[in-house]
Amino acid sequence: MNPILITAGPYQFLATFEAAAPKTVAVFRSLLPYKRQLIHVRWSGEGLWVPLGETDFGLPWENHTAHPGAGQILLYPGGISETEILFCYGGVAFASKMGALAANHFLTVIEGQENLRALGELVLWKGAQDVLFEEATEERCVSLFAVLGLWDC
Repeated sequence: MNPILITAGPYQFLATFEAAAPKTVAVFRSLLPYKRQLIHVRWSGEGLWVPLGETDFGLPWENHTAHPGAGQILLYPGGISETEILFCYGGVAFASKMGALAANHFLTVIEGQENLRALGELVLWKGAQDVLFEEATEERCVSLFAVLGLWDC
């Protein structure tokens, strides 16, 4: 399975899917390429989110956590709060106004982690940023990753 190229604001990241969340991975892969906007979380700490409202993917809990780390990307399948994608750039205690939540960890940033905090601060202070998730095929591979030898394109 190819890695995922994430372009968020002026930054790019390479991420891999989590084998422990196969149903969430399958649903998300079916959406690719996936373009939305990232906004800063309200309750959870150092994270960004993509609100998905009442979208029901019919997902069970798998590989779920309430305390993800920087570079982890989660999908909250809805229930107590609205469905969302959570993109962590630092310490997060995942919650809503209703209290603590857990979400499915399905994607992890493997390259570009040094820009996570800069992206988070950009969204915090400058507002929503476009985000695009797409398969990192050879045609879409970013030359920077190839030049640095971070991914064999």
